[in-house]
Amino acid sequence: MSLVDFLLLDINKEENLNKQKMEIIKALLKELETEFNTSKIFMASVPADKFDWAPHEKSMKMKSLASHVAELPEWISLALTTDGLDFATAPYEEKKIESADDLTKILEASYNAGKKELEKASEESLTERWVLRNGEQILSDSTRYEMIRIAFSQTAHHRAQLGVYFRLLDIPVPMSYGPTADYPSF
Repeated sequence: MSLVDFLLLDINKEENLNKQKMEIIKALLKELETEFNTSKIFMASVPADKFDWAPHEKSMKMKSLASHVAELPEWISLALTTDGLDFATAPYEEKKIESADDLTKILEASYNAGKKELEKASEESLTERWVLRNGEQILSDSTRYEMIRIAFSQTAHHRAQLGVYFRLLDIPVPMSYGPTADYPSF
């Protein structure tokens, strides 16, 4: 093997490595869009007259749960533009919501913010540290990538809870990853 061949092999190896790195961001963007489209159907299904309903006294009210699902895509932006979040200095304040349309608008804004930052992200930035805390109490010490994955997991988890609320109120449960009793076919 000549020196030129060796150098070309090294260049090709680096190009392939960079291509693989960008595949992670592309995969995250695709997953973000899929979760957004599913959540949008759920948000449109939340009845305003049931905003204060909860299946149990320990459960979140439907409005708070739906609002949380709508805001979760913005955690991607938060993970990529900050080094963490401290609830002691930045307490959560629920947005004013009066309708399913309000939920959809919050979801769309949250999705756009997350997508914008993810499109600008580099592979290297995904490995940087991100800490969720409440004052001195560390709730999560992870990478930006891990925080993005947590946001996706939280979306699926809380959207499933919302599906249970729907079922208990006899509201048709939309499809998430496949058919439901109310929508039995793809």
